[in-house]
Amino acid sequence: MKRLTAIWLCALAMLPMAAHAQLTMQMSNGWSFSFAGNVNVFWVYTKEDSNGTAGSQASNSSIRTGLLPAFATFDAKGKEAGLNLGVHFGFAPQVNNAGVHDNFGNGTQAGAQIDMRQIFMTVGGNFGQFLVGRELGLFGRQNILNDQTLYGVGSVGIGGGQGGGTTLGRIGYGYIYPNFNAQVTYSTKSGRPMQLSVGLFQPSVVLSSVGGNSYNFTPLPRLEAEATYNAKGGKNKFLIWGGGVAQNASNAATDGHSITSVGGTAGVRADISSLSIVLSGYVGKGLGTLLMFSGIGGGGISSNDSIARPSDGGYLQVGFGLSKKTTIAASAGLSRLKNADSGEAGGANGGPNTLRTQLTSYTAGLYNQWTKSVRLTVEVTQEHQQGIATPNASQWDISGGILLFY
Repeated sequence: MKRLTAIWLCALAMLPMAAHAQLTMQMSNGWSFSFAGNVNVFWVYTKEDSNGTAGSQASNSSIRTGLLPAFATFDAKGKEAGLNLGVHFGFAPQVNNAGVHDNFGNGTQAGAQIDMRQIFMTVGGNFGQFLVGRELGLFGRQNILNDQTLYGVGSVGIGGGQGGGTTLGRIGYGYIYPNFNAQVTYSTKSGRPMQLSVGLFQPSVVLSSVGGNSYNFTPLPRLEAEATYNAKGGKNKFLIWGGGVAQNASNAATDGHSITSVGGTAGVRADISSLSIVLSGYVGKGLGTLLMFSGIGGGGISSNDSIARPSDGGYLQVGFGLSKKTTIAASAGLSRLKNADSGEAGGANGGPNTLRTQLTSYTAGLYNQWTKSVRLTVEVTQEHQQGIATPNASQWDISGGILLFY
């Protein structure tokens, strides 16, 4: 039976450990060392629709990495005193410059950068596993791991056709990016239907909507958690997940005002014969949108810098296996950020509960497992933006590329 998971629904594919290591060495001390990763390159053409604003109908081409950066990963694993020990380093370089000829990886136009995404150790056993270091966050990670654009391009961002770094996929168009962060995370033992992960994370500054008064005093770690449940009936598979995040930050060392950022997310994936369906959503306050805790769209704090703004979003995705090697998929999603219910001025700010930003996108793609290690991807995306913080605009993104996993 055709399995969609062989192409783009492998839940761990975002993490380089999922690549099948071509090089594994057994060392004399009982430890093993492996090297794996991927290289991906896409041609991306973007064209803004006419919307009556300056720069409308602009078009650009770029040769770049997709949503997934290239990866070079190094693993060392050993066993001592009944404990499973591991160390992981993940280098994530990128192909494209930021729209200029000479780009040396510094300044605001940095491109072709080496992103040190992963540095962590693991200690595991019958009790579960502790992960300590820098790794993908828990809140929202299933949303991105099940995104069809993980092996593609998805949304580029309106006006971002020549930008540096990776593309957005569905980040900001259905979920907030969990990113890779310093953490101490405990996970229950794997291999069982239900797994729980709870982590303490390095807290993040919450950027002010006005500027100059960010909430940058963070005495306590951020708490993130995720629960997953896997079920299997015959050749059908089901995954249900839920997660949460909570963080407190203040705008002064003493006698300041504090903001509590909270969020929740849930989703389900069903693989039924050749059909796959993914449905996920999230809600939050003080999280911002697109990139967590950032000032994008005016930030997650009201215009008087005192009240958390609400955000929400989600996506629906449907895929179908045409053959053992080829899958077609389509998805639609949005992310919204609204003014707080008070503490917002009128006029240009729109007042309480006004929509600040809404990013919407629709993606259709063809995904082919050409060989065991090589994947081909073709995608078409239409993205839209609206709200008082961004001019109404839309853009087409057309892409085709190749990924080689080693």
